[in-house]
Amino acid sequence: MKSSTTHINVRPGVLYYGNTVVLLSTTNPDGSTNIAPMSSSWALGDTIVLGMGLGSRTAENLAARGEAVLNLPGPELFRQVERLGDMTGVEHARSQHGHGSMRVTDKFAAVGLTPEPSEHVSCDGIRECRLQIEVKVVHCEQDAGQDFLVVQAHVLQVHADPAIVVAGTSHIDPTAWKPLIYNFRHYHTLAPQIGESAITETPTPVQ
Repeated sequence: MKSSTTHINVRPGVLYYGNTVVLLSTTNPDGSTNIAPMSSSWALGDTIVLGMGLGSRTAENLAARGEAVLNLPGPELFRQVERLGDMTGVEHARSQHGHGSMRVTDKFAAVGLTPEPSEHVSCDGIRECRLQIEVKVVHCEQDAGQDFLVVQAHVLQVHADPAIVVAGTSHIDPTAWKPLIYNFRHYHTLAPQIGESAITETPTPVQ
């Protein structure tokens, strides 16, 4: 057993240690768009890995139709994100992730978000999200515990609000873009910058 005077052993109920919130758009069987909040995602080059509960409408749509839009909300949308957590697109509503889910057909209207047509996939993006990433699924499998679906997706196109892009480049301005962060089931965003990596390629915006 580890012995330490600086740490104690704990068993957190969930390990959402500061993950970026995503509103994931997927295509329903009838061609309409489902949106669902998630915070289990990470990017490596042009590959994005997503994790979600089995049996959800999102998981079913991804496995069946293989396309999605990752809509990244800012902190001003946290109330819509939280309300979406209580909604489901499956026919039989059920409690999930601590939420008592209710069946909702048009989630856009239910929370006051605006659908926006995509370029390479059939599901809509969310206009209010300043970053939208269209992806195509390349691999799906269950996790080791067979509770979740783990998806690898290839980035097809990134759409950004010009206000968060360094002028004349394709670089997102990290001083202008503030993502919504899910930190141990509490909503946060980024504090002011304290430094930068030596390998950054983003030019300093002209003030």
